[in-house]
Order: sequence, then C-alpha cells, then structure tokens
Amino acid sequence: MACRKDFVRIVRACLACLLLAGWAGQALASDSQAAAALQAKYTALTGELRHNPFQRALYLESSNDLKGDIYALVDHPFATVSAALDGPEGWCDVLILHINTKHCRVASAGANAVLTVNLGRKYPQSLEDAYPIEFVYRTKSATADYLDIRLTADKGPLNTSNYRIHLQAVPVAGGRTFLHLTYSCDYGLAGQLAMKTYLATLARDKVGFTIVDRQADGRPEYIGGLRGVVERNTMRYYLAIDAYLGALAAPPAMRLEKRLQGWYDATEQYARQLHEVSRADYLGMKRQEYRRQQTAQ
Repeated sequence: MACRKDFVRIVRACLACLLLAGWAGQALASDSQAAAALQAKYTALTGELRHNPFQRALYLESSNDLKGDIYALVDHPFATVSAALDGPEGWCDVLILHINTKHCRVASAGANAVLTVNLGRKYPQSLEDAYPIEFVYRTKSATADYLDIRLTADKGPLNTSNYRIHLQAVPVAGGRTFLHLTYSCDYGLAGQLAMKTYLATLARDKVGFTIVDRQADGRPEYIGGLRGVVERNTMRYYLAIDAYLGALAAPPAMRLEKRLQGWYDATEQYARQLHEVSRADYLGMKRQEYRRQQTAQ
C-alpha cells in the first residue's frame, strides 16, 4: 500500500513538472514570437525611421479606436534600457515628466505593483485638485533580448477608462534598441461630451501629427479631434521615456534636471502640437512636483 502511494506521488509530481514545463515552453515561445515580430517591424520600418518629419528615428501611427503607436530607435544598449525601465520606481520618474502628471508613487510592490498617478492641468495644482489613477504595473517579459512592460488602469477622469501604456523593446545592430510604445484609452459618453467641449473651445487649434491634407501652398493640415489628443499624449509619453534614458549617463544629482530640460526641449521641437507653457513655468512646476513626490515617498 505504501509503495502504491509513493508511486502515485511520483506520477503526480512528474505530471506537474510536465505541465509546468509546457507552460514555461508556451511563455518562452510567446516571448520569442513577440520579439521576432518586433524585429520584423524594425526591418519593415527602416525607410520610415531614416526619412520622416520628426527629425529623429521615429514612426507614429494612430487609429480611430483611440490608440497611438510609436516605433523608435534609441542610441542606448538594450541592457541599459531594460535595466532602467524594468521596475515601477523608474516609471514614476518617467511619468512625472508629462505636463499633466502632478504626482506618482508606487503604492504597492511585488509582481503586480500599483502606481498611483495624479493627473491634472498644465499649471501647479494641489493633489486634492488632481485626479488619481491607479495603474497596475506588470513586467510581462524581461529576457536578454526582449522587454515587455504594461501599465493598465480601469478608470480615469471624465468617464475615461481602459488606460493602456505598453512598452516593448528589442536589441538591434550597433548597440541600439528598438522601442514600441502603445498608448490608448476609452471615452464614455460623459467623457466624449467633455472632450467635445474642450476641443471646440480651449483646444480648438490643437492638432496631432498625422497629415490629412495639404493647403494650396503645400503646408500640411494635421489631424484633430480625439485622434489628435491620443497622438499628442503618445508622443509626450515617448519623449518622457527618451528623456529618462538620455539622463542615465549623468551623475545622479544632475539626472532630474537633465530629464526636465530634455523633455521640454524635445516637445518644443514639435511646438505646433505640444507647446503649452514657457520653459521657466514648466521647469519651476516640475521641480516642485518632483520634490513633493520624493517627500511623499
């Protein structure tokens, strides 16, 4: 009887190992396929990365389902990019650069950390006047040749929902890294009405990056509306990631200032779409917000 019980235990253990091995194999295959797909996208976009209106190796696209995608080549080794972005704390330093982010803190740690991000207006605000969003942070994959980071939030301000910030990265030739950033959200009825009012008043001159037509003199006409909003936010988040990576080589005491200066300078390259406040106003506001963020943590 004892031998039979031992035999059953051994069989169950073997089955468990086989199942775990199968699941691990599926995960590895999925990561491998995702990395290969991103490498293929890099090859397909070689021309667009070299020749585009952004004056950097970047390609942007958006869709009517309010999703923006940026593919970009950065001059940083993959190991550096992966180490810097594989962790929720670094993402707070990224997100605070966005002009509408008033505060960010890691509310819980572990496999699925939560980032509480307060969103507000483009001028200094108290946290009580800013809207808190809880992003669940997850590292889906972090291997030697593929990084997959996901931030998701079910609810946002003004009846918005399903916020998604998804970053993928792979190493490419020359010690560089190819990034894919996706940003998306959904607008409920109240959110659509509020955004419609905003776009018809305060943001009536705001545009995105996609060229939809050209005037008689050849000047481009850019997409507006909600897709314009999504494109601007996708670009702002990408430029925050780029500024964060660009400051890593600076001494720790100088990184914040380099990130802030870098983000503002980058957004001013696309002033038609992204200009909001003066350099002095942005830097003063962000220094104060960063101090508040560090004090709270």
